[in-house]
Amino acid sequence: MKAVFFKQHGDLSVLQYGDLPLPEPAPGWVRIKVRACGLNQLDIFARRGMPGIEVELPGITGGDCAGMIDKLGDGVEGWRVGERVVPVAHHVDWTNGSFEMLGETRNGAMAEYCTVRASQLIRIPDAVSDEKAAALPCAYGTAHRMLHERGRVKAGETMLVLGASGGVGTATVLLAKLAGCQVIAAAGSDDKCTRLRALGADDTINYATTAIDRYIRQKTGSLFRGGGVDIVVNFTAGDSWAPSMRCVKRFGRLLCCGGTAGYQAITDIPYLFTSEMTVVGSTGWSAEDQQACLDLVAAGRLDPPIDRVSPLSDGIEAVRTLEGREIFGKVILKP
Repeated sequence: MKAVFFKQHGDLSVLQYGDLPLPEPAPGWVRIKVRACGLNQLDIFARRGMPGIEVELPGITGGDCAGMIDKLGDGVEGWRVGERVVPVAHHVDWTNGSFEMLGETRNGAMAEYCTVRASQLIRIPDAVSDEKAAALPCAYGTAHRMLHERGRVKAGETMLVLGASGGVGTATVLLAKLAGCQVIAAAGSDDKCTRLRALGADDTINYATTAIDRYIRQKTGSLFRGGGVDIVVNFTAGDSWAPSMRCVKRFGRLLCCGGTAGYQAITDIPYLFTSEMTVVGSTGWSAEDQQACLDLVAAGRLDPPIDRVSPLSDGIEAVRTLEGREIFGKVILKP
């Protein structure tokens, strides 16, 4: 089968497009003929190598996959060849603490075929295209859990979203608006800010030219005058962490589900205890989160923006655009 893969960890130059053996489904597993694969920052992290996480080599990334069941492993019941499915990418066994991630710890969907446990499958509603289904799992599932299960967002709250033009960012903006929030979206260019307002953001900040904490203070007032926003969503971390803390109002929340700009970050300790904010971590998503997002798309209430749909043969270039932050929304590959 054709795949985009790497034989060693490194920068973009280690990626290859070529032939790898067709995977066979183990007992209890299925093989999926991939019809759309959504790209994420995890594809970059897995290729570069992550401390403490062993990646199968040759490595095929791609955790977001929509496709058709091509073959059933022994013992699989309740599914049939030809059904349209989107898997939940992760599998956790809480009895022994083992964790497995499609496209990370095991080969994923940036290929013509991939294999997953039958227990990981979710049916794709007829009203949802393969491309939209493949856009949802990691970005929208993560945002849904962060906002609803962990963040407990409520209608009428104000929210600042950093890194709002990417996959998780646009997902957070859309889901926050569906929840009834007032959303301020921060991105790195005027063009992206314009597109975020078209997406539904109530206000935008170009953080390449404007400091987010200064903007929020000028807009809402200082901490002791009731200034700040109810919720800040920061999954970039790095240099943005301390300024984002200074945007949280008294008793507000800072939500974090990643660190795409760097895991080392400075914490503004005086602001942390003075504001009495709550810092909430959120990781991954559940099958219920993924199903909820699918249902929203099927009902016409959620429309995930897709920056581009490219053939698998152009997968290396697609990853480059993601890594260079040249996108708005999701990048989809189609074998």
